Amino acid sequence: MPLRPCIKVIAKEDFAKIHAASLKVLKQTGVVFNHDAALEIFKKHGAKVENKIVYLSEKIVDMALKSAPGRFDWQARNPQRALMIGDGNKVAVQPNIGPVNIMDAKKGLRPGKLEDYVNIQKICQASDVVSITGGNPVDLSDVAPAERHLAMIYQAIKHTDKPVVSYTVRDFQAEAILDLVEIAMGRKDYLNQHHCIAVSVSPLSPLAWAPDSLEMMLVYAKRNQIVYLATAAMAGITAPISLIGTTVQQNAEILSGLVLTQLVNPGAPVVYSGSSVPGYLKAARFIGGSPETMLINIPNLQLGKDFYQLPVRTMSGITDSQQVDCQAGLETMQNIMGGILGGADIILESLGVLDSVMTTCYEKMIIDEEIISRVLRIREGVDISDLDKAVAAILETGHNSSFLTHQTPFDGFRQSWIPTISNWDKSEDDLVERAHQKYQTILRNAPAAMIDAALDKELQNYMERVFRKR
Repeated sequence: MPLRPCIKVIAKEDFAKIHAASLKVLKQTGVVFNHDAALEIFKKHGAKVENKIVYLSEKIVDMALKSAPGRFDWQARNPQRALMIGDGNKVAVQPNIGPVNIMDAKKGLRPGKLEDYVNIQKICQASDVVSITGGNPVDLSDVAPAERHLAMIYQAIKHTDKPVVSYTVRDFQAEAILDLVEIAMGRKDYLNQHHCIAVSVSPLSPLAWAPDSLEMMLVYAKRNQIVYLATAAMAGITAPISLIGTTVQQNAEILSGLVLTQLVNPGAPVVYSGSSVPGYLKAARFIGGSPETMLINIPNLQLGKDFYQLPVRTMSGITDSQQVDCQAGLETMQNIMGGILGGADIILESLGVLDSVMTTCYEKMIIDEEIISRVLRIREGVDISDLDKAVAAILETGHNSSFLTHQTPFDGFRQSWIPTISNWDKSEDDLVERAHQKYQTILRNAPAAMIDAALDKELQNYMERVFRKR
């Protein structure tokens, strides 16, 4: 088996120190939960609650860690697209969460529309590296806010057959999303026994949870669906300026969410998701392109994976550049490499991100696919199983000759990595133009739908009933 390269930035003996520091925060300072139902759940299970602050003991945290699964199956409409999350064998790639703008080389920067969302789903479906679809990779400026949640998940179901992820809405909207997914899976109560959709929830750093995030946690955990516990703090602004201090706070916040999900439904799948950054103190705002971004998150990847034995996720591929330029390339490669080689089971914010996750760019989606492919190849490491065959080829070829006429290059050249958009030949072609032409080709060749007319009608009828009840 190849030895997979990995990046470790803290020693194993430091895991217990970070865990102990996190427990101290949870026990002495506690975490604010702005949701009455959540507070009642904590009280019912013996946690100390004062007003909206919940103080968590080591015992209750340990109980939650023991019940949370270390791996889980993520089902898709196409069973061949199902994923095993947490076994360390594959890195799952999902669309972005949060950008409001769309951009391409011909039309420039503009507000996202439903057509753009559909286009992104089609590109993700055609991709060899993207394994999860859905999300909210661009906002829908042309769809009423009260309808966006179902419009997005419907289009993801219609145009893809891979596992899907949603985003934070209100509890009744989340229930409708889950119902729509269950209709697509073809069997009532299917979600109770199968994990089919994920949602990403983030605390209000420092040390608080907003009502909408808590509603998502309660709804998804009750229905046995996947919760990404994704802290997105900024060191020096909403977390300590110290990188390890932000790591500790991030860990405490994730553990607090983990406890709630496991109290609601022991064994409900969660993904430990560090997504914090160093704050840009000159402007007091988010910045993702710093190398310190992954120096905050890799310790949490190590802690979540190696100490807590949980599936882990991180944002990976963020750039603060507003253009597809050299800065965008170097920051994206830096963060994708840090996330994948840091041990993430799932990466996001790695498909066309520009401007600190404000924009998704079509051409950069195509370029980022290749960046991900490059790093995945590095992650595979070096296989020495063909050592004897290679030595035999050296002996047979001897001195002052060439391997071009030996059989081994013919046997193995198809296994060599080759670029999907970069150009190794002499050419005047521009990278961005090639990426533009490729994404346009993908859209031209994409099927009109990946569901039959009967299912399409059933999904639309359900949405009509939901909207009539508003």
